[in-house]
Amino acid sequence: MKKFLSIIIAIAICFGVGFTAQYFQSDALTSWYPFLEKPSITPPNYVFPIAWGIIYLFMGISIGLIWHKPTYVRFIPLWLFIGQLFLNFMWSILFFAMQSPMLGFFDILLLDIFVILYTIHVYSVNRLSAWLFIPYIIWLVLATYLNAYILIAN
Repeated sequence: MKKFLSIIIAIAICFGVGFTAQYFQSDALTSWYPFLEKPSITPPNYVFPIAWGIIYLFMGISIGLIWHKPTYVRFIPLWLFIGQLFLNFMWSILFFAMQSPMLGFFDILLLDIFVILYTIHVYSVNRLSAWLFIPYIIWLVLATYLNAYILIAN
C-alpha cells in the first residue's frame, strides 16, 4: 500500500508540473509557435498532450517505485529526477513564455543529460523504473531535434 501511495503521489506531482508548465505556454501556442518554421516531422498538435500524458504517467511510476528504497540507493536518482523535472518545467518557460529557442535549446540539452543519467543510475536500483524512461528519452530526442531546427530556421 505504501508503494502504491508513493506512485500515486509521484504521478500527481509530475502531472502538476506539466499542467503548470502548460499555463506558461498557452499564449505562445496560438500567437507565436504556429508561425515558426518547423521541420516536416513535427507531430500534429494533438499528439503533444497524449505523449506528455504517457510520459508523466511513466515518470511518476518510475520514481514511485524507488521512493522507499534506502537513502543511499535512491539519493542520486532522486536528485536527478528532481533536476530533470525542473529542467522540463523550465523549458516551457524559456522556449514558449520567453519565446527563446536558444535558451530552450540549452535547457533541453541539460534535460537530455539529466534524463539519461537518471535512467542509467536507476537501472541498478529498479530495472522497470529505467525502462519506463525509454519513451521519455525517445521523445526528448525528437524534441531536441525540433528545438534545434526551430532555433536554426527562425
